[in-house]
Amino acid sequence: MPLTAETATIQVQERLKSIQFIIHELENERRRNEVNINNILKAQGKMTTDEKSMVYQHKLKSLYKVAISECVTEENLIRQALAKIHEIRAIRSERRMEARNAGNKETIRRGAQMVMLDILAQTLPLFVSKPGEKAPALCGAIPAESSYIAKPGDTVAALVKGREQENWIIAEVVQFLSSQKYEVDDIDEEQKDRHVVSKRRIVPLPIMRANPETDAYALFPEDSTVMALYPQTTCFYKAIVVKPPQTASEGYELIFEDPNYPEGYSPPMKVAQRYVISIKQNKKFTSGV
Repeated sequence: MPLTAETATIQVQERLKSIQFIIHELENERRRNEVNINNILKAQGKMTTDEKSMVYQHKLKSLYKVAISECVTEENLIRQALAKIHEIRAIRSERRMEARNAGNKETIRRGAQMVMLDILAQTLPLFVSKPGEKAPALCGAIPAESSYIAKPGDTVAALVKGREQENWIIAEVVQFLSSQKYEVDDIDEEQKDRHVVSKRRIVPLPIMRANPETDAYALFPEDSTVMALYPQTTCFYKAIVVKPPQTASEGYELIFEDPNYPEGYSPPMKVAQRYVISIKQNKKFTSGV
C-alpha cells in the first residue's frame, strides 16, 4: 500500500515523540550514573593501606557493578534512539520514492546536490560494536553478500552506458526486476536518466560508517585500490588509498588515476566512507573526470 504524505507525517511524528521520551529517560539515567561515579571517586580517595582499605575495596566493587549496569542501560537507550532515527530516514526515503513514482520528481541544482551528498555521507549511521561483535555487511569496506538485493530508494554505484563510454555513476534504486536486473535513476539532475542494468553492474554503497578506533578492519587499508566518487562529481573512478580514516568523522585520503596530471595521479583528496567501495576488477575504468 502506497505511503501517503499524511501517513508518513504521522509515522515520523510518532517516532519523534518516542525519541523525545528516550532522551528524557537517558538524561535521568545519566544523572543517576553521575551520582554513582562521584561516590566511586570519593571511595577511591578514602582508600588507605590500613585495615579500612578492605572495607572500601568491597564498597568500590559494589559501586563499580552498579556503574556498569547503569552504563549498559544508557547504551541501550542510545541504541533505541538511533533505531528510531533510522526508521524516520526509511519512512522519508519511502515517501520520496512514492512521490517520484507519481511524477513529482524534485529538481535540485548541482551545487545543492553536492551539499546534499556531503550531508548524507556525514550523517550515515556509525556502527558501534558491542564486545566481540563484528561489523556487518555494508559497514565501511565490508561488501554486500552475494544474495543481497538493494531496496527501492537505496543508493548504489551503477555501470551505465554514456554517450561515448561506460561510466560508474551514483544512482538510486527504483526497483529490482525478475530478470536479475535493476532499474535505477541517475541522481545527477542534469542527466535525469533512468537505466536498466544487470545485478553484476551494481555495487551497493555502505549503509553504515565503520569506526576506525574500534573496527579498523572494516576499512580499506593504505595502498588499497578502490572505486571512489571523484569530489564535486557524481561518477566513480579508480583510486588508491593514501590514508584510511583515523576518526569516525574523517574520510579517506585518496589519489585518483588522472592523465590530466603529469604524474598520472591527482593530488590527495578527501572522500567520505560512503563513497569508497571495492573495485570491480573485471571492468575497465575511465581515468580522471
